[in-house]
Amino acid sequence: METPSDRRYTPAHEWVQIVSDDPEGTRVRIGISDFAQDSLGDIVFVDLPEVDRSVEAGETIAEVESTKSVGEVYAPMTGKVAAANAELEDTPELVNEDPYGRGWIAELVVADMAGFDGLLDAEAYAGTLD
Repeated sequence: METPSDRRYTPAHEWVQIVSDDPEGTRVRIGISDFAQDSLGDIVFVDLPEVDRSVEAGETIAEVESTKSVGEVYAPMTGKVAAANAELEDTPELVNEDPYGRGWIAELVVADMAGFDGLLDAEAYAGTLD
């Protein structure tokens, strides 16, 4: 399983990567881990979050539907949805093919980055998969 070290992870298998600074806060990109996409199987649909929606950490912001089941994607941090990956509407399988790249799910603008520090680094996350 791939676990890039340039991002943080949640115990529920979401990843968070800092993208840039935004006038309203820090912009972060989120998606599901390689482990999560592999566990779900072939992804056939992604219910993306609504742009400009405010979300609280732990709140469901998206759903990923596979041939096996439906998995919820939780907001790893409190913020506002700045973008949703519209490419997944026509090609949801990108989550399987490239979970850490083109298969990203959403971007949030986060005013308080304290929540980022509480997330797992790659080594700690990989340790939860054993």
